[in-house]
Amino acid sequence: MVRLHPNRVLVTGGAGFLGSHLCQRLLDLGSEVLCLDNFFTGRKENVQELMDQRSFELIRHDVNLPFRYQVDEIYNLACPASPVHYQHDPVETIKTSVLGTLHALDLAHHVGARILQASTSEVYGDPAEHPQKETYWGHVNPIGTRACYDEGKRCGETLFFEYRRKYGVDIKVARIFNTFGPRMNAADGRVVSTFIVQALQGDPISIYGEGLQTRSFCYVDDLIEGCVRLMATAEGFTGPVNLGNPHEISIRDLAQRILGLTGSRSRLVFKPLPSDDPKQRRPDISLAQEALGWDPVASLETGLLRTIEYFDALLRNGYKLPAAIAGRFERNVA
Repeated sequence: MVRLHPNRVLVTGGAGFLGSHLCQRLLDLGSEVLCLDNFFTGRKENVQELMDQRSFELIRHDVNLPFRYQVDEIYNLACPASPVHYQHDPVETIKTSVLGTLHALDLAHHVGARILQASTSEVYGDPAEHPQKETYWGHVNPIGTRACYDEGKRCGETLFFEYRRKYGVDIKVARIFNTFGPRMNAADGRVVSTFIVQALQGDPISIYGEGLQTRSFCYVDDLIEGCVRLMATAEGFTGPVNLGNPHEISIRDLAQRILGLTGSRSRLVFKPLPSDDPKQRRPDISLAQEALGWDPVASLETGLLRTIEYFDALLRNGYKLPAAIAGRFERNVA
């Protein structure tokens, strides 16, 4: 197919945490970027610095409604990704994961675009295999409180591969593990943002269960690099590919690390563990290393220091948690 313009890329959910970093990276690579977002969890502030660039366009739109643009590539990132947000309206979360993905795939099929799905490690559920390889099918409760996101993303992957088999759509599937960094939403309930904000404010650090559950945290710049490399692979390579940092740490140890880096005297408080909270989560990234030549570069401490600096500036500038979310703020199950 002859392209009549420079590489034009559509990023759904482009004003979100990951989406905004991806938009910046794509602009740096010389692409024209269309950023599509309905601002349910995304924020205009995340892409404010990009607005003056001629190669960037911000479009307010809900992916649950059809959309048509002439593009070469599509990154499908649109979906609330933290428990506080995706459990706020579970039905809408499922619609976004299914209808939004269908509309993105329909566009890719219509214009012949390559498309990447931002899937998630949540497709593995509370895994019986550790670390998790892409060949593992998962252990997910289909009727639990997290299912709207877990099963929605699993269905999204199914749709991608069915469009590949039926229509020959050029697909890529990334399974994204816990990612953190600047521009995270301070009220999204994710463990890194929650702990940092609580520590900076001197509030108690809320740990669910005994804090022995483990997670692996990837700095955002590394994650975006992995996505861009996956998109650039040959057409026959579809994934899914795990993208995450294999360094594993317990939630309690993470809290202690953040207390040390912030110099906070906040105390730890322990609360009942939410239902279906995974006990451990660590990616096997052998496929990403082999197929993409990709390895995370930033250490946990380096990433945490940059993220602490971001939230410290945010709080010093007068940021206050939204009243409607403050009551659910302490959820740290992502």
